[in-house]
Amino acid sequence: MLVLGSKSPRRAEILRAAGIPFIVRAADIPEEHRPHESAREYVRRLAREKAEAIETRPDEIVLTADTTVVVDHHILEKPRDANDAARMLRLLAGRVHEVITGICLRRGSREIIDDATTSVRFVAMTEDDIAAYVATGEPMDKAGGYGVQGLASKFIDRIEGDYFNVVGLPVSLIYRHLRELS
Repeated sequence: MLVLGSKSPRRAEILRAAGIPFIVRAADIPEEHRPHESAREYVRRLAREKAEAIETRPDEIVLTADTTVVVDHHILEKPRDANDAARMLRLLAGRVHEVITGICLRRGSREIIDDATTSVRFVAMTEDDIAAYVATGEPMDKAGGYGVQGLASKFIDRIEGDYFNVVGLPVSLIYRHLRELS
């Protein structure tokens, strides 16, 4: 049995759509970026810490993930408030950025830690575009302040890599690793 260590409805939806059965058992851990830690190291560490915080039975595989957005070496997590969301969108507008998701699959003492990176290009956005999008509330619980699968889709004109990684779960990478642990 797969245990999804996340309360994210988007991650659950991705697994359901891929036909991967799971149950949810999430743990809350502090998500703080450490000085001199790269974005890749950060998401991999958080995924591992989340997996290790979840109790499992011997027949269970736990899956955890953490996603962040990177532009000009700036890590953009979930916005603190509407002003922070607008700041992030200004950084992304008219530019390419990376979405990095770290994953951890753990069965007993065996762990597989990996990550996926996807490049996303936003079109130029006006201040009115940004204000209107922020006013919808959609940016508030998403890394980088946007949801590729929602209203922000009209601002994205190119994705290179795994689309599902941008949503928050690189499902094909996870499926390959699940097969290794089964």
